[in-house]
Amino acid sequence: MKNFKTLGLITATLFTASIALTACGTGTKSASTPAASTAAATTAASASPKAEKVTITLGAYSVVKESFDLIIPKFKDHWKKKTGQTVEFQESYVASGAQATAIIQGFEADIAPLSLEGDVQKIAEKGLITHDWKNNPYKGNITASIAAIGVREGNPKGIKDWADLTKPGVEVLIPNPSTSGGAKWDINAIYGAGLKASEAAGKKDPAAAKDLVSKVYKNIKVLDKSGADSLTTFDKGVGDAIVTYENELLARIQSGKKYVEIIPQYTTSIENPVALIDKYVDKHGNREVAQAFLDFLYTPEAQKVFAEKGFRSVLPEVAKQYEKNYTTPAGLFNIEYLGGWDKVNKELYGKGAIWETILAEGGAK
Repeated sequence: MKNFKTLGLITATLFTASIALTACGTGTKSASTPAASTAAATTAASASPKAEKVTITLGAYSVVKESFDLIIPKFKDHWKKKTGQTVEFQESYVASGAQATAIIQGFEADIAPLSLEGDVQKIAEKGLITHDWKNNPYKGNITASIAAIGVREGNPKGIKDWADLTKPGVEVLIPNPSTSGGAKWDINAIYGAGLKASEAAGKKDPAAAKDLVSKVYKNIKVLDKSGADSLTTFDKGVGDAIVTYENELLARIQSGKKYVEIIPQYTTSIENPVALIDKYVDKHGNREVAQAFLDFLYTPEAQKVFAEKGFRSVLPEVAKQYEKNYTTPAGLFNIEYLGGWDKVNKELYGKGAIWETILAEGGAK
């Protein structure tokens, strides 16, 4: 089934801060797991008075900025009431892949909410994350969504599914998977849809899936650096259709933008992780408050903010409360259908892999 929703959205005002700081605060350097670290930090805090102020550096992907604009003040009030301590935030919002690279190269983020597991894992592989960041009931994810297609009022090009993005004269916007985690989810959705369609016809066929992605690529008008940049381009009137997170389209309902959401028959679920960066937290001595903020992201209060901004909550009780806002297509699949991120990164985005081959065959954008 194809599902249509008339949408409008708030255009995100983004800023990018390249910041590296040593935060004031109390904490401990010895523990490598969140639970142990929090306990140790609490013990240390009880032995000495807290500093009046403590700083958390946030290195996030661009799409979540509007949500954090609302969540951060809530946490600051919570922490002030609980401890008497003032929390200050230094914030950076850029494309997920670029943010992960910046953290690896020395941007001292304490907490990294990113678009996909692979970006967090890159940071962990460099030794900056030393605890098991996926060891919680949500596997380290704070939000969920699906990949969808956004079109303009009245759907003038008659877009109903991924195959319609291959039609002559249809201009498509997708961010660049070399910098954007969101772009990988978008391409995963199209590639997986090709697999699903071929499977429904009799045999799961990677060649058919590649062909679908290749034909869509030929109609791509712009490959922006991030999902937020891609939406800004679409807001300026460029393109007939945009492949993006559902939450980005749903959020624009609030601004009155005359967009229509197309939910393809086959599309992917999206999971967005967060991790505490042990090396930088220990350097800054702010583990207690950083862990508390990460934990706060899983509270109903924070999860409702994400839900109001169009994300699907990872908390069952909050997801239930907002379920009428969403449509789940019968052909929804997850990353495991594609073999998991290790396989996807190697076979779809690796050197000489499917995406690189499509770029070579279709020409640079």
